[in-house]
Amino acid sequence: MSEAYELGKQGEEIAVEYLISKGYKILKRNWYFGKFELDIIAIDNNTLVFVEVKTRSADYWVEPELSLTNKQQGFIIKAANGFIDTHSYDMEARLDIVSIVIHPQGKDIKHIEEAFYPYMR
Repeated sequence: MSEAYELGKQGEEIAVEYLISKGYKILKRNWYFGKFELDIIAIDNNTLVFVEVKTRSADYWVEPELSLTNKQQGFIIKAANGFIDTHSYDMEARLDIVSIVIHPQGKDIKHIEEAFYPYMR
């Protein structure tokens, strides 16, 4: 496996642990709707939360959450709609990002609730 893939998997593990520590119930990890993937699907109180995890090592110049393009957001929105359409959750939903930077001294975690919204075309 590539170094980037391993870093991403490590970031997802950190994000799951973080969300559980905040009281989230993890429903699914790496759920696919066609070719579109959702990293984490969780429940926070009465809200269905779709979480995109962005992980970088300390040698990157840009914050991980800033690397999520509009096109990628569209893929996440399509997958989230697919999940909602194929499951029977009757609750509000939101799209979050967990941004993780791993460095020699430890890790920095930033949880951005309602990081982006579905958009109209």
